[in-house]
Amino acid sequence: MTTTQPVAQAILPDEIARKIVLPEGHADLDSLHAAYRWMRQNMPVGKAVVDGFDELWLVAKHADILQVEGMPEVFAAGGGPDHPGSHNPILQNQAGDQFMKNTVGTVRIMDALPYMDGAEHSAMKAIAFDYFKPSRVAKLEDQIRQLARASIDKLKKVSEQGEIDLVTDWALGFPLHVIMSLFGVPPEDEPLMMKLTQEFFGTADPEYQRDDIEAMTPEAMAQQFVASFQEFCGYFENLLQDRRANPRDDLATIIAQARRADGEYWPASFAYGWFMQVCTAGHDTTSSTLAGTLKALAEHPDVLARVKADLSLVPKMVVEAVRYVAPVKHFMRIALTDTTLGGQTIKAGERVMPLFQSGCRDEDLFENPDVFSLDRENNSHLGFGFGPHTCVGQHLAKLELRIMFEELLPRLESIEITGPGSLTPTNFVGGLKHLPARVKIS
Repeated sequence: MTTTQPVAQAILPDEIARKIVLPEGHADLDSLHAAYRWMRQNMPVGKAVVDGFDELWLVAKHADILQVEGMPEVFAAGGGPDHPGSHNPILQNQAGDQFMKNTVGTVRIMDALPYMDGAEHSAMKAIAFDYFKPSRVAKLEDQIRQLARASIDKLKKVSEQGEIDLVTDWALGFPLHVIMSLFGVPPEDEPLMMKLTQEFFGTADPEYQRDDIEAMTPEAMAQQFVASFQEFCGYFENLLQDRRANPRDDLATIIAQARRADGEYWPASFAYGWFMQVCTAGHDTTSSTLAGTLKALAEHPDVLARVKADLSLVPKMVVEAVRYVAPVKHFMRIALTDTTLGGQTIKAGERVMPLFQSGCRDEDLFENPDVFSLDRENNSHLGFGFGPHTCVGQHLAKLELRIMFEELLPRLESIEITGPGSLTPTNFVGGLKHLPARVKIS
């Protein structure tokens, strides 16, 4: 195990800070991981001073991230129980946060779990938490397996045309279809959901820029974030009212019919929050992991051969894939009290950015962390977070990925990556945006 001594000066070099903080720094994975590696080796907790952003403490090592995420009474998500909505758990520039305050009166754009702390967070989580427990999710296996088989049939059809974009032509579709099926959303509405999820997470990407947003302004990313959310809510309102009037056996009904302790329905904004976090996080994280895993398998033919020969290795491969791809890059925290982290003094009111992708490559925990390996005995990754904000949908995501690879690998005759592809420039949630490939499916 290596040890790192805290340095006297806690200000990160500008090139490291900008690479990690700015969305465009995440468009090149090699240099991004090099920046993470530099932090882990030289300044595991360091302050980023980047023009246009609040000063931030970046946290690069696994153990320090566990400390942050495991102490919500010290490091709050939304500002703490006494100041809900005072802190944005999603990093934006100062102009973006100010735009949100001017538009909705707070940086809490939605009543969703990432923005909540304490008792409010617990009560909100309870609305649909049971639905995502392993025993409940296991009942969805047959339904998801049918969707996976249909998706692979689609892949076979499109791949017969020659080179394809493995992301846009295929990987984005399967997780979205699963989520929409659980909600009971009709297939004809899925293109709208696809458009909105890509706009929501691609706020810094010109390819996903909305026509009603002026891209060059400092607050453009926040404007797109708000506009996409508001369009989502317009759709969710119809879904909410329908499930309250006509309940069905689906996830949308569980959310719509949920009641507070006083017996009244939760306000619509809280239902929107649940719909939003399932539609967006449940889609993009899984599709990014699916595409990233296929790229890794193409680049590691020995791993591909092993898992094709022994499908019992698929669950282990999925765990490694979540670690290796780690599509959730951060959730911001704010210190409620003075504390010490990684040898540095964090003062109350200072913002902290746990770098989950970096923690998933920490050499202290993972031998040869940049290698995609099936042989990790202790794979305690941070791909689903840690502590009270651990991803609620992790068991569903793992089930989707396991089933997809159990169905896909026996039919996958070959896969060749034919170009470098590209990544979504985002410091929040994302991965491969395009990946040219040739795939042969039996």
